[in-house]
Amino acid sequence: MKILKMKLLAIAIAIFGWFSVAIAQDNPAQTLINNVNIFDGENEKLIENANVLIEGNLIKTISTSPIKAKGATVIDGGGRTLMPGLTDAHWHSMAAYMTLDPFAAGAGKLNLIAAAGMEKTLMRSFTTVRDPGGPVFDLKEVIDQGMFVGPRIYAAGSMISQTGGHADFRSTVDIPRSYSRDLTPSERMGTVAIADGRAQVMQRVRENLMQGAAFIKLMGGGGVASPSDPLDVSQYTIDEIAAAVEVAENWGTYVTVHSYSAKAIQNAIRGGVRNVEHGQLIDEETAKLMKETNTSVVMQPFYNDEDAIPLPPGSFAEEKYMVLISGTDNAYELAKKYDLLFGFGTDTQGNPALAERQGAQLAKLARYFEPWEVLKVATSQNYKIMKRSGPRDPYPGENGVVKEGALADLLLVDGNPLKDINLIADPHKNFVIIM
Repeated sequence: MKILKMKLLAIAIAIFGWFSVAIAQDNPAQTLINNVNIFDGENEKLIENANVLIEGNLIKTISTSPIKAKGATVIDGGGRTLMPGLTDAHWHSMAAYMTLDPFAAGAGKLNLIAAAGMEKTLMRSFTTVRDPGGPVFDLKEVIDQGMFVGPRIYAAGSMISQTGGHADFRSTVDIPRSYSRDLTPSERMGTVAIADGRAQVMQRVRENLMQGAAFIKLMGGGGVASPSDPLDVSQYTIDEIAAAVEVAENWGTYVTVHSYSAKAIQNAIRGGVRNVEHGQLIDEETAKLMKETNTSVVMQPFYNDEDAIPLPPGSFAEEKYMVLISGTDNAYELAKKYDLLFGFGTDTQGNPALAERQGAQLAKLARYFEPWEVLKVATSQNYKIMKRSGPRDPYPGENGVVKEGALADLLLVDGNPLKDINLIADPHKNFVIIM
């Protein structure tokens, strides 16, 4: 592998067959990509026989006529497809590649494994991830500074959970809890923040915002892996949820909730939440309410297939997972029927092999949508949810589109993914450039 450093305004990674080029940043140099067909991230029709001039980390010019750019680095696209970088709107940066007990591993090993995993994530063509829970702020900072290679990260920080909620992994021998006692290992690590009542919820939200959170994540309903909470329960009272929303809105950003069930989602909406993670068990009434309130949802194509979450056979978690996946098809159909704003995420945790199949997970959406619609979900559509961070957006500007003035997070695909969506399932073979 050959590594070549050049001066540009933004970090980029280019893959040319058997070697890679890592481009670091200083000056607003120009790169000209000629002879490409463009999927702009929004429309089905390709812009054919186009040329794109990039200055620094922004798209300066798009034209079907020749572009003159003296001194620019020129790349012949060879009639391939140029498109926006892919995004994963539910990606756990610190957990995707972690097969060890994260608390036993310690912060140092956790960050080293995560940093290696984030480079792999970018090299799979995912140029941005939205991280809804975990101690990712330090990793995000060193990637943003160019010290490590990885995607842009929209970080929520600690997952905020009620006692006995989805992120409360304590044993019953650890309760009752005194609020003066030491924090749990997961709280000290910054993975989880257990809070009950308005005052504690508001404090935990403010702590995440203080560290640079782009948005806030509450555990609003039962989960699969957590030991204490049935899948159907609604977590946090409307008043507690409203307290979190009030603090987040004071900072110009939003709250999202982990919720599968219709009851939990409706509870969250009544508290002012306008984004949901998962939503596999929604019903018609809930879908209508989500449309009326402009509530978005980040969904995952969870099935009982080779990519199923690794759970102990016969466990309570396995039973909950089977209930969960029974609603996947219905959830996507309701999202289509009511034209909900929905995003794509994988929610991969503790499974490096599945992490490597991030693009294959996205390709599964072809079960419900045309290939161009699948790509739209993972580009411009995911960004509509990320941009709800408002002034807390760590990457202001337009992204997820190939458009003049937009950030130049780009892919050059050897083939046409609008005809063959499975090209994205094998990024190492089919992506010629990842910028």
